Amino acid sequence: MTALTSTYTAMAARLERADWLLPTLARLVFAGVLLIYFLNSGMTKLGDGLAGLWTPSVGAYAQIFPKAIEAAGYDTEALSLWQKLVVLGGTWAEFILPVLIVVGLLTRLAALGMIGFVVVQSVTDVYGHGATDAIGAWFDRFADAAIMDQRALWVLMLLILVFKGAGPLSIDRALKPTAG
Repeated sequence: MTALTSTYTAMAARLERADWLLPTLARLVFAGVLLIYFLNSGMTKLGDGLAGLWTPSVGAYAQIFPKAIEAAGYDTEALSLWQKLVVLGGTWAEFILPVLIVVGLLTRLAALGMIGFVVVQSVTDVYGHGATDAIGAWFDRFADAAIMDQRALWVLMLLILVFKGAGPLSIDRALKPTAG
């Protein structure tokens, strides 16, 4: 039993020294699982042409403020400046934050922003779009709920980046001043 305990302790010590592994894998998994999801979602919010970067589509308002845009007869001019700024900021965030995470630039801040984004997205899905059947529940035998299960894993992955940083293969690391 002593040999088993010693082997386990030595292996655990090696894993604890591998500080680079978890943040690097978190960014890789984010890129493989969520990057295209968020970029495509952002694309659905852009208006026509180059000006679409500053004038989101009606669909953007329908995704972010579904009840308000419906009440306004899908007239974006009837919405408040605050609502327009939220939609514009949310649209840009779907492009900027994921790219920052993947390249490893301002990673902790970008991951924190993405956590906020996922929380707002989830609340909007439930209360704005009435996606109550997708909420799911923790500690049940089903692991496929789009909101509670999937997004909890997304947030966990992002929390790894908030606490551990981007890892060695990142712009953050390249810009970090060396000790000496």
